[in-house]
Amino acid sequence: MLVATPMAAEYGAGTDNSGPWSWCDPATDYKVSALTGCRAMVKLQCVGSQVPEAVLRDCCQQLADITNEWCRCGDLGSMLRSVNEELGAWEGTEVFPGCRKEVMKLTAASVPAVCNVPIPNGAGGRAGVCYWASYPDA
Repeated sequence: MLVATPMAAEYGAGTDNSGPWSWCDPATDYKVSALTGCRAMVKLQCVGSQVPEAVLRDCCQQLADITNEWCRCGDLGSMLRSVNEELGAWEGTEVFPGCRKEVMKLTAASVPAVCNVPIPNGAGGRAGVCYWASYPDA
């Protein structure tokens, strides 16, 4: 089973490393991907379930398909917000029973590290953790 929370800590999620949103131009680069494989993976991981290899492979491929690597964390953040919106999880500490918001956020932020997909300025190096994991309302 993949465990993202310890991985996020290992890669330094929660540290103050800024990310260059300005390098991802919304007009030309930032086409939000549904990241359906990543949505499924993050939900499964959040409750401690085994992630099927096919789901992991789909997520990693979808993330790698985002050609501008500066946009990958932005797409993951958008995916996380849409999951919260879909489940009405803006209030409280749980996204759904057995899945705390903080765990889901760290899990989503750790996807580039789990998939070994490069992101610029990630905590922990090129395939690290999305920097927004350190922000309280990310």
